[in-house]
Amino acid sequence: MAARNRMPPWHEHIRLPNGREVLIRPVRPEDAEPMRAAFPLLQPEEIRQRFLHPMKELSGHDLEHLVRPDPHRDFALVAAEPLPPGEALVGAVARIAIESNGKNAEFAILVSHYINGMGLGRRMMRKLVRWARGRKVLRIYGDVLESNLPMQSLAGSLGFHRESADEAGLVRMVLDLPPPKPKLLRPPLAPTA
Repeated sequence: MAARNRMPPWHEHIRLPNGREVLIRPVRPEDAEPMRAAFPLLQPEEIRQRFLHPMKELSGHDLEHLVRPDPHRDFALVAAEPLPPGEALVGAVARIAIESNGKNAEFAILVSHYINGMGLGRRMMRKLVRWARGRKVLRIYGDVLESNLPMQSLAGSLGFHRESADEAGLVRMVLDLPPPKPKLLRPPLAPTA
């Protein structure tokens, strides 16, 4: 029997409907330079929808924060060419960060116009939700521009609901996760005579 080619945890190699192959995987520090180089290729509206305001470039601080997530409270994925980190063009980024209360987590996703509309956002969001469940998060949210109907639709299709955001022009998309079920303890076996 042939051995299965297993991917490392959180890795998924997929072929998009346009035939392009991408690898969804956790972000790596080596992704910093390709991400910095790819940022100017994004359209202004893509940047505004992800960062909620215009930006010309990623600051060194923002980039460092993105490629070196805190393993205890943050999780970030990229969809990149199936090349080694540092060489692969990154086409999408998804991130979730657990707040200090340990119960809420904020998500953000950016899929480049080169590969949007092909299911990557959905796949990446599902992975963020799965990671959050494993961390016993009870509420996932993301603030989305009112005009960002595709993101609202995607989140809604995955069970998120709309709430008012703290800032005008934004909608908060929220997914409430059921609390983990307590493990039932088995009574000790009675000694046999």
